[in-house]
Amino acid sequence: MFNKVIMLGRVTQDLELKTTQSGVAVLSFSIAVDRRFQTKGEEKKSDFFNCVAWRQEAEFISRYWTKGRPILVEGELQNRSYVDKNGATRYITEIIVDRASFTGDKKPEGGGGGYRPDTGYPEPPPASSGYGSNSAPSSPNGGYTADDFKNPPAGSGKGDIGDYPF
Repeated sequence: MFNKVIMLGRVTQDLELKTTQSGVAVLSFSIAVDRRFQTKGEEKKSDFFNCVAWRQEAEFISRYWTKGRPILVEGELQNRSYVDKNGATRYITEIIVDRASFTGDKKPEGGGGGYRPDTGYPEPPPASSGYGSNSAPSSPNGGYTADDFKNPPAGSGKGDIGDYPF
């Protein structure tokens, strides 16, 4: 079976890394994920998902993310139940985070680190990187045109539908 979840959202609370009795780091948090569509005239809606990260991933997330910061989480959905203080059985669905990634959306903090707040992208590298100025083509498509891909080279045996293995 296949159980894979990829979510892009924002951290909803300040994070608190905890440790189990056996010394394993664990981090429980939630993310808000905006819905793709909204009804005209209505406010944008979000869905909230509970997440749990363990060990190094928990430490990594707690170190680099704060409330409101965008995060991409990958993991699997898992259901569990517990008995609350009143004796009622509660059910919860969580994303068990295998991996967290930065999204490129960084809040400007003093403008350091080569971050350009107007675009959200880092500064481009200098024109000469020390590895030679001809290391990459200067045109955006590598110097090729659409005509270069229309016909295969003569004698290559490519291009006939019978050459494909499917």
